[in-house]
Amino acid sequence: MPQPDPLMAADPTRHSRLVPHSRHRPPGPYRRLLATPGCRAFTAGNLLARLPMGMFSVSAVVMIAGTRGSYALAGAVTATGLAATALVAPWIARLVDRYGQARVAVPATLLATLGSLTLLLCVRYGAPDWTLFAAYAATATTPNIGGMSRARWNHLLDGDPAALHTANSFEQAADELCFMLGPVCAAFLCGTFFPEAGTLAGAVLLVTGMLTFTAQRATEPPPHPRPTAGSPLRTPGLPPLLAVCLALGTVFGATEVVTIAFADERGHRTAAGIVLALQAAGSCAAGLVYGAIRPSGPASRRHPWCVAVMTALLTLPLLAATALDSLPLLAAALLVAGTATAPTMVTTMALVQQRIPVARLNEGMTLAVTGLLGGVACGSATGGWVVEHASPATGFAVPLAAAATALLASAVSRTPH
Repeated sequence: MPQPDPLMAADPTRHSRLVPHSRHRPPGPYRRLLATPGCRAFTAGNLLARLPMGMFSVSAVVMIAGTRGSYALAGAVTATGLAATALVAPWIARLVDRYGQARVAVPATLLATLGSLTLLLCVRYGAPDWTLFAAYAATATTPNIGGMSRARWNHLLDGDPAALHTANSFEQAADELCFMLGPVCAAFLCGTFFPEAGTLAGAVLLVTGMLTFTAQRATEPPPHPRPTAGSPLRTPGLPPLLAVCLALGTVFGATEVVTIAFADERGHRTAAGIVLALQAAGSCAAGLVYGAIRPSGPASRRHPWCVAVMTALLTLPLLAATALDSLPLLAAALLVAGTATAPTMVTTMALVQQRIPVARLNEGMTLAVTGLLGGVACGSATGGWVVEHASPATGFAVPLAAAATALLASAVSRTPH
């Protein structure tokens, strides 16, 4: 039987003084964030619904190209869906702001899922090509789950800019994680089981996640049926910020196409996915670190510096491709360059939240996402043109030029007019 410590008996505080103070250390910013009442439940639904965002386009390409034997058709169908999303998504977000997340997001998600399942059946049973375009265009009603989640954080953390900074960083890291894992999951499901498996799994995850997310009514922001604020497009300082989003989307779209072409030229096309995943991993890690620190100064002052760092780091992939002509070094360069993505996007979304009235917040954030999607389409087209007419290595100048354009637009957007 152990004997009592006589020193402990003489000094009852001895144990507390000897125990490391880590047990009494205040919780970190992410622990404090996830301790917010109700946030874990809507975050779980948010992540489930967000994962398919990185699955659907890859699944559609694999499914259509595998059964119809045409990558051109597959690309045209997915491009049509992207264009339809750019037109429809702000309208869906406006309805969310006016009538509430649950009332709008659930039927909109079911309609989008019906479009995905219709596409699956049309491909499966050899329907005419035009039906593929119509079915995939119907998926444009998918609500902006990331925007709705950020709106919840904005509602729950009102008046606490440090906590909101952590929340935005968490959401950006979640974006990167889902767009990193989504294509991998889609490729695995379509290749291991059957070509339609990725689309089917994505539809199930989307509906399950959205129902889980919208069921958390206690954390839902109140609707604004009669918003007094005008269109977000007329909000001072927002148009140049949307130009920044367009340029950043061009960076992402061009980098993806040029990287695939660079790897394919060296006979390692399958490695392109891993190379791009490293870029997303760098961004995800940087986003979590960025959210754990408390940045100094307002977001409007930090934003040009974030874009400037992104521009500087994008010289690394260009050098790795043109001067060193090495795929492994390109992968390392993209990993490093990716670390600037999340801080830039977090600060961009923070500025959008600051400048948009609460009554139009979902619409404003969805316009930013629409700008990104438009930029992705422009970057993909421009990057592909440079690859065809010059070389894949030269193509890495496109994202660098787009980042420089974003830097110029950021300087203009710093002070709202």
